[in-house]
Amino acid sequence: MIGTENVDALSGATVVGANGDKIGTVGQVYVDATDGHPSWVSVRTGLFGSSESFVPLDEATSEGDTIRVGFDKAMVKDAPRIDNDGALSPEDEDELYRYYGIGSSQTSTHSGYDANAGTAGTAGFAGTTGNAAGTTGYDTSGPTTDSAMTRSEERLHVGTEQVQTGRARLRKYVVTEQQTVSVPVSREEVRLEREPITDANVGDALSGPAISEEEHEVILTEERPVIAKETVPVERVRLDTQTVTENQTVTDDVRKEQIELEGDQGRSGNSRL
Repeated sequence: MIGTENVDALSGATVVGANGDKIGTVGQVYVDATDGHPSWVSVRTGLFGSSESFVPLDEATSEGDTIRVGFDKAMVKDAPRIDNDGALSPEDEDELYRYYGIGSSQTSTHSGYDANAGTAGTAGFAGTTGNAAGTTGYDTSGPTTDSAMTRSEERLHVGTEQVQTGRARLRKYVVTEQQTVSVPVSREEVRLEREPITDANVGDALSGPAISEEEHEVILTEERPVIAKETVPVERVRLDTQTVTENQTVTDDVRKEQIELEGDQGRSGNSRL
């Protein structure tokens, strides 16, 4: 059990589970109404601490700014949602105790919210209305009341986190396509030529027998297309990334306290600050 001497270190402390994984940070501290020892904390979980879950401190230990509880992150995040309205009712505690399986609020007293984390036994106990700033001004009939109260409000703190959105890879594969190329080719054709007997060729004409049978043969040739292939590099392709920055709008609810002036104020009536 974490004692009252450790209350100061609880506000904003890091909460880790039984396996050492971080669950979140402490948002509010609830102390026992009888002796002021811290009995519950609300843990901010989710993106930017957008959710709060209650976790008991019955078996928790505190080391510096770290609180180790006996439950894992999933169990704490799935705990029943209880409004952080300044106090835990016996019914709220019963529901939480049943969920965590560690007993019942019938064995302990009503827990309230210690907003200042360090004033156990004086403020935030059952029957009082908490305020996120101090320990005075809660009860107009109490001994610690002074002439002022503090008004607080929540403010958004927005950050970014890097997440994986996809994968890209280069893959090379082979496709086949037809190419048509026009190639000039030549061939030989037979052509019959006749020439008259002249003084120049009369010797050749009378060199043979007067009457005979003969054959003359000519070999014809032609060109045909020949295909040869070679592989040549044409380009290099690589994967690269570039960072593109754009503005995105995030919206969340924030709470703020309003202070009303009540009573007989002459003609001014009631006013709100």
